[in-house]
Amino acid sequence: MNREAPDILSPEFAADPYAAYRVLRDDFPLLYHEATRSYVLSRYDDVERAFKDPVFTTDNYDWQLEPVHGRTILQMSGREHAVRRALVAPAFRGTTLEQQFLPVIERNARQLIDEFRASGGADLVAQFATRFPVNVIVDMLGLDRADHERFHRWYTAIIGFLGNLAQDPHVAEAGLRTREEFAAYLLPVIRERRDNLGDDLLSTLCAAEIDGTRMSDEDIKAFCSLLLTAGGETTDKAISSLVHNLLRHPEQLAAVRADHSLIAPAFAETLRYTPPVHMIMRQAAEDVVIGGGKVPAGSTVTCLIGAAGRDERRYADPDTFDIRRGDLSADTAFSAAAAHLSFALGRHFCVGALLAKAEVEVGVARLLEAMPDMALAPGAEPREQGVFTRGLDALPVEFTPAG
Repeated sequence: MNREAPDILSPEFAADPYAAYRVLRDDFPLLYHEATRSYVLSRYDDVERAFKDPVFTTDNYDWQLEPVHGRTILQMSGREHAVRRALVAPAFRGTTLEQQFLPVIERNARQLIDEFRASGGADLVAQFATRFPVNVIVDMLGLDRADHERFHRWYTAIIGFLGNLAQDPHVAEAGLRTREEFAAYLLPVIRERRDNLGDDLLSTLCAAEIDGTRMSDEDIKAFCSLLLTAGGETTDKAISSLVHNLLRHPEQLAAVRADHSLIAPAFAETLRYTPPVHMIMRQAAEDVVIGGGKVPAGSTVTCLIGAAGRDERRYADPDTFDIRRGDLSADTAFSAAAAHLSFALGRHFCVGALLAKAEVEVGVARLLEAMPDMALAPGAEPREQGVFTRGLDALPVEFTPAG
């Protein structure tokens, strides 16, 4: 071992984490990172175990999430977690998703595309990806679309708080202020909705009941805060990354244009190759031997999803984007049997995975239909940015304007 351990807070890491991930996997599969006071895991098998093995808890969310969201389902365990998950999960799958929310997704995709399809050019990050999932969630919840800019500002501040590994006090303050602003906005809406139930998701959450247990106003507010952040930020970055990956691989783009059923495998491969979330934390409930070393009880563990997705011990030719790869099936990629780690695994597998799949499939399909000759704008060099979450700064494209 003659290489120095990469620093996940360094400018070099932020510019190109993938090169650092290889060094971590090869030489430092378990690394104590002093600045974040956490143990860093980078190999697929170790990250997978940290998501599945009950010895790795989500107690870290008490300080990582609760200050900005309130207490969420991610912090719960046992029966409390099972009941809360059973209360919210039906809205994100099956007939409810297909009949109630798929039309909302379709409408929002078409409305956004109609705003630029006659122009011959667009920045798909600013004009589509950052707006689409937030608009969908706002409509699903039955909230006022006119408040979109506030929602976007709130989820950006919360994501900044969650990824504030360098402990910037201004970033922390903005996140904490957002919790108060969001509560002041949403709690009166929840109380009003309880008295006037409709067919929106907020009404569904207000009315849901299992074994005599219902969600409190605070439960619902915290879940909506989590949904806005997790559902907005991740789908936003996934859509732009997926389109960019296809534009950089013309043969695969042509295949997806000809067969929209390939959007799902393209999404799964994007989640492996350029995931929107690069790090998820867990906490060790007891001393654990993993990654060739020991993690002491009570320690925070930083699971590098971005590194695990490029692990040659798990994937063939991992630095190549390939929507037809044989070691990542789209059939299971959006379930708890997924062969990637972007939705986590185990009991805290992302409850919104099928919603994300529906949004990406519809959004990308409508983009390809509206712009059949879409190409990167001349001279455009989209750059990834971010450490905790990571996505493109811009995606300028050109196309034949709609007549």
